[in-house]
Amino acid sequence: MMQNSPRTMSIDAVAAEQQRFMVRVYNWMAAGLGITGFMAYYVANNPTLFNIVMGNPIIPIVLIIAQIGLVFWLASRVMQMSVSQATGIFFLYAGLTGITFSTLFVVYTAASITSTFLVTAGTFGAMSLYGYTTKKDLTSWGSFLFMGLIGIIIASVVNIFMQSPMMHMIITYAGVLIFVGLTAYDTQKIKEMNILGNEGTDEDTKEAIRGALTLYLDFINLFLMLLRLMGDRR
Repeated sequence: MMQNSPRTMSIDAVAAEQQRFMVRVYNWMAAGLGITGFMAYYVANNPTLFNIVMGNPIIPIVLIIAQIGLVFWLASRVMQMSVSQATGIFFLYAGLTGITFSTLFVVYTAASITSTFLVTAGTFGAMSLYGYTTKKDLTSWGSFLFMGLIGIIIASVVNIFMQSPMMHMIITYAGVLIFVGLTAYDTQKIKEMNILGNEGTDEDTKEAIRGALTLYLDFINLFLMLLRLMGDRR
């Protein structure tokens, strides 16, 4: 089947196709967040399961390693996978993240987690809308945001040993700014990576899953950074 190109589609048709694709991306992302939230709440409110998962110091380490492995595997190989395999890995990653996030309910009050989630959703929505609608090319943001991301990762590792409250706050504020910027940058990038005329194909679904994973990561990292600032500890 021949694919339509931007040259053979009207501006309105291209916009409609991009909108359809982004709706799919947001739906996949919302499904992932829903699984993460459900698993976090379920494990946190099941003392037996929580003690099994978090009572052994090895299990959290295994969970984190598994999450890192899954996210890199999915991000790099999604287009070579079947739709069912990509879906399963995405949902498995979201579920494992939820199990890890169950510890947040022990550290922070449920009310502050809820309010932080709402603030994150509002901030994410506003910046994603900006990235989707702006006529400005955000490509130049990419290298700056990537360097900033590497910087806060290195600083976070260093601060594990330094235990500096000041550095912790700097990392947190910088993290908020970086993931706010990444939300807009990634939204524009995902919108433009859609292959016009791919509607209804496996490739279209896998592209949507890849885009959803990117925005999912932006969302949860922004949430974690904001929770450091807004969360009320128990």
